[in-house]
Amino acid sequence: MIISHKYRYIFTELPLTASTAIAKELIEHYDGQEILHKHASYSKFLKIASEDEKKYFSFSGIRNPLDKAVSHYFKYLSDHKGKYSNPPKKPNKVSQLKFFIDNGVHQRKFKFISSKKATFNAFFMEFYNIPYSDWSLAHHKKMNAVIFFENVVEDFDRALHEIGIEPKRKLPMNNRTSLKDKTFWEYYDTENARIKAAKIFGPYVEYWGYKFPLEWNVDKFTNKMRASYEFFNLAKIFYWKL
Repeated sequence: MIISHKYRYIFTELPLTASTAIAKELIEHYDGQEILHKHASYSKFLKIASEDEKKYFSFSGIRNPLDKAVSHYFKYLSDHKGKYSNPPKKPNKVSQLKFFIDNGVHQRKFKFISSKKATFNAFFMEFYNIPYSDWSLAHHKKMNAVIFFENVVEDFDRALHEIGIEPKRKLPMNNRTSLKDKTFWEYYDTENARIKAAKIFGPYVEYWGYKFPLEWNVDKFTNKMRASYEFFNLAKIFYWKL
């Protein structure tokens, strides 16, 4: 999480939304400084913020979940920066419970892919079984700006202008996912994977205005898990706010 008292903004880093590149740029060029920890939620900020800081310009990123799933797979496949074969120690100010849960999930996925030499479809069919959501649902639509990964350079410039900052340069992109060699849609290359993606991601895709490729013809499946999506979100939002 990045804060600037000079420019009165707070940036929360939702994973896999170019948050590393944005945070680095804010620190180097726009008086940003780290607060809490890298992927701290806006809820955590509100717990420690002063009444004045709660009025700061708030912004964060979002990304198509189908694309995020593919990027997750390739980060496990490539053992990105060695973080799965050699897990990091618990960062300061991250709860022991959250670290334990997150690290356990990462290790199971990494070992599944590395031991079985699993394809993306095998990984997706194994681990994506409940309606997808993330902590963007807790606060993002109440924020002053949301940066879409698919339009990250332009959206970042727009956010800076809204803050009252003249951009010094175009946003450089860092921390790119290695090994990906085609458009993320193409990795869902079986009918079963596409139908499951429509069920798992459908409500979230609709919430953020994304679309499935027309040739998938999966519209009739996107509402299949809406009730489950709403049910699971109640528990998830409670967890995120804690």
